[in-house]
Amino acid sequence: MQADPIWTMNNSRSDIESDDALHTSASVRINVRKGTQHDGELLCSLIDALADYEKLPCPSTDAHERLVRDAFGPTPRFDTWFGELSGKAVGYTISFYTYSSFLALPTLYLEDLFVLPEYRAQKVGKALFLNCARVALEQDCGRMEWQVLHWNEPALTFYHHLGGQRLDDWVPFRALRDDLERMLGRSQAGL
Repeated sequence: MQADPIWTMNNSRSDIESDDALHTSASVRINVRKGTQHDGELLCSLIDALADYEKLPCPSTDAHERLVRDAFGPTPRFDTWFGELSGKAVGYTISFYTYSSFLALPTLYLEDLFVLPEYRAQKVGKALFLNCARVALEQDCGRMEWQVLHWNEPALTFYHHLGGQRLDDWVPFRALRDDLERMLGRSQAGL
């Protein structure tokens, strides 16, 4: 069972319209819909395709189970949206909220935006991205943030053309689970 499309935009204008689909020059319908509990396998297959594109290992079976639970369980940890061409899901986004202490407003964080390579240049990515912008405004967010791999020139160009601002004065940091455990172990050892 698939959810009805939430929104789309008119191909001839850059703003969001009340139509239920984006029409490309070939009159292919692009629908953007929120994921449902029936989309677990679909979500995992698209995440695997993203891993292949980025030349990374696919998530394990255990990770797939956690993804489905965290997306569609009783207390979802993130939102998932699917972009569909002629009824076939060909892309997705994962987003969640953080908070800006200086704006004193939530931030929509876009974790993933991915469209299968063979369906790019058909405005599915744009429809998915603008859907996130719409959600951010509806949720009274002060901003939307995301990260792009430095080698991904098509994505850098895509976000630049949409009006995204590159933040050269911020450096991302990360601590994996083992790092966190090591940090706590050192702290408890008095180091």
